[in-house]
Amino acid sequence: MHKRLNTLIRFTAAATLACTALSASAQFGGPPDNRTPREKALIDITGQWVAVVNEDWRWRMITPALGDSSSIPTTAAAREVANAWDLDRDIAEGNLCRAFGAPGLIRQPTRIRIDWDDDDTLTMDFDAGRQTRELHFANAVAPASHSLQGFSEASWYKQRVSRGVLGGGGAAGGAIHVTTTHLAPGYLRPNGVPYSDQTVMTEYIHTFELPEIEQSWLIFTTVIHDPMYLSQDMIMSTQFRKENTRRGWTPRDCEIMPPRTEPRPTVPGPFG
Repeated sequence: MHKRLNTLIRFTAAATLACTALSASAQFGGPPDNRTPREKALIDITGQWVAVVNEDWRWRMITPALGDSSSIPTTAAAREVANAWDLDRDIAEGNLCRAFGAPGLIRQPTRIRIDWDDDDTLTMDFDAGRQTRELHFANAVAPASHSLQGFSEASWYKQRVSRGVLGGGGAAGGAIHVTTTHLAPGYLRPNGVPYSDQTVMTEYIHTFELPEIEQSWLIFTTVIHDPMYLSQDMIMSTQFRKENTRRGWTPRDCEIMPPRTEPRPTVPGPFG
């Protein structure tokens, strides 16, 4: 079953990426639709979800070794910053939460509670770092300043899964498209691999069901664009499983364990 689950997750993430080229499909003809974003919801992502760390365990469950930026398309400037990272300095300067900004937060082993704050805004509370993100569907103005979670604009769009993907027959589904800007500098990983205040994070959020085991899954496909610290866009898929109760919720401050102490790889990975 685990093999089947991983296959479904990979195919679902691929289907989401394929739909990004069809973003114009969110614009439909016909009379004006005066419903609120909440009333127009194509999927329901409310509730409590727990991260399923089925990949990248050594970068997500522990603090990687100093300078370990494997699998991230870092620039030379990013590697210089990562190699100079110092946990004690971050503690002294009150910068532990840099690993809990929006691009890094989604990869934390965390639980998320999602609910509508009002008819135009979805609120996402993370127990990791006690962080909160707001997804604004309408009636919000971008702030003048940058912040840890930035400013997220969201919209609904319909997607069509091609025949054969996930065994489907071309049935339509729904997803959320999110663009996050106004991010303060932070870390893609808790060992100081950086992203800059020029970062734009694009997300595609959707759900799928595994009826045979009665589970609902939430998938974030994330595209991170950072002209300063990434040599190309970084794409990752992060999975969460819905929980039927609110047990397990453990709000905690921004905490970083000391990094692993084994030497950095001497042979560069695919991205240096």
